[in-house]
Amino acid sequence: MRTYVITDTSEVSSFNFNELVDANEETSRKSLDGSKIIARFEGDTPSFLLGETQYTNEEVLPILAGDEWTSDEPI
Repeated sequence: MRTYVITDTSEVSSFNFNELVDANEETSRKSLDGSKIIARFEGDTPSFLLGETQYTNEEVLPILAGDEWTSDEPI
């Protein structure tokens, strides 16, 4: 099962991308203002994400549909 953590982008330096679904910061989803990032993992929680709020896919989808993550502006 895939698990999601939303954290400040300032925490990226602590990420071990070998333990995450995304290969690096550039392929990770960020909030529109760039202040938050999603860390996705499968299986055990990586040590650098312990204590962070975790979301299932069903829980994170409404968050990502919000104004902080999705723009109504045409591309």
